[in-house]
Amino acid sequence: MKRSPIEVFSEWATLDKDFGMEQNHKRSVENMLTFALKQNNSFSFIDAGCGNGWVVKKVGENQLCNYAVGVDGSDKMIEKAKTLDPSGSYVCADLMSWYPKKPVDIVHSMEVFYYLENPKELIKQIFDSWLNNKGRLIIGLDFYFENKVSHDWSESCGISNMKLFSENEWLDFFKVVGFQSINSWRFGEKDGWGGTLIITGLK
Repeated sequence: MKRSPIEVFSEWATLDKDFGMEQNHKRSVENMLTFALKQNNSFSFIDAGCGNGWVVKKVGENQLCNYAVGVDGSDKMIEKAKTLDPSGSYVCADLMSWYPKKPVDIVHSMEVFYYLENPKELIKQIFDSWLNNKGRLIIGLDFYFENKVSHDWSESCGISNMKLFSENEWLDFFKVVGFQSINSWRFGEKDGWGGTLIITGLK
């Protein structure tokens, strides 16, 4: 019986499986943040699908960060984030219907967008309403067509609604909504593993 991503990840928060997710994604996220923060300017930050808040906590410790906000659909993950990072800012909300109080400079997301019914719609919302001019969206994906080993994850994790797109399809989503200076690369490729597909663009 497959369940929604929110149900599965809420259970994972209760079972402390979120810490394993943090370990598995750490190096890819560090690669993404190094790229996104290389301008060395002060910035505001949203982590879309923040889980237990580890990325928000890490970014919030950066002296150039004005503020960082984490948003996640799982109330259990948000409860955990607030416990682990009491001074952090966290919101439990559906990404598709949530809007920030004011636009930010960087929106980051790791392993989230393919769980959405219509990822392109969220990419458009982020472009239109979440980002400042010249703001950056950067996402990391391990579940994509070229990474063959990931194709059975919907079955093996019992998660419904996982959308399998190719690298070019993800790039098209960015292009169609208006992103400029689009880059993509794969991080951590090794035998049998395609690596994390990272895509980024500027508004």
